[in-house]
Amino acid sequence: MELLEPSGGQGIRNLASNRSEGQAVRDAMIGQLSSAAALGNIRNCMRLLADYAGASHYLLARYDLIQDNGLDFVVTANWPFDLVRGLAADMVISATRVTELEKCLTLMQAKFGMLPDELDVPDGVSRQYCSVLFNVGRSRLGFVLLLPEGYVISPERLRDVGLLAAYCVSLSSARSQKADRDFELTERELECLFWIAEGKTSDEIATILGISRNTINNYITSVMRKTATKTRSEAIAYAVRNNLV
Repeated sequence: MELLEPSGGQGIRNLASNRSEGQAVRDAMIGQLSSAAALGNIRNCMRLLADYAGASHYLLARYDLIQDNGLDFVVTANWPFDLVRGLAADMVISATRVTELEKCLTLMQAKFGMLPDELDVPDGVSRQYCSVLFNVGRSRLGFVLLLPEGYVISPERLRDVGLLAAYCVSLSSARSQKADRDFELTERELECLFWIAEGKTSDEIATILGISRNTINNYITSVMRKTATKTRSEAIAYAVRNNLV
């Protein structure tokens, strides 16, 4: 301890302070991200992640929908339109040169590339871009970032960004699917489905909802027809798998 230079102790304290500040920034970002993801606001989620990574522009793309024509693969972006269109052609060419195995091996790994020389980039933005590929169900997506000139992105933050982008898209997809299913089943049918999942009989559900036993059975029959199930147990299993109860 006697040999420790004063500046060394200050350096250790500064390092600890920087780590603490970094964790505080991460925690604050995750709090905001959770709120945006719960609302299904993908655009806001991607903006928060881009800010966290220090990127100036973001683009979320469906890599499994990349086509020679059109921009249907773009989920959300704040890139200039001409830049997105130019990148699309480059992505199509790159995708054809990579095998399916290589695509799988690069999941959740940061990849750096250069925008074609003929494309104009915004002032102060590097021509180098960074992308992270991830899967959500059967869909393969990529989160592509443009960085300010001279900026070096943190590998730790890139890893966080990839994982959290997958989480946000997954949650949004689940919300969308649930909304579609909820629209197919009426409120009464969902109530009956909930109560049979709780182990209630038709007589008990009739008492709870204040309607006749026959009406309850009709609702349950309708649920099984819409969910393509044959028994109450199958209907319950379907409801659990699809987050209906």
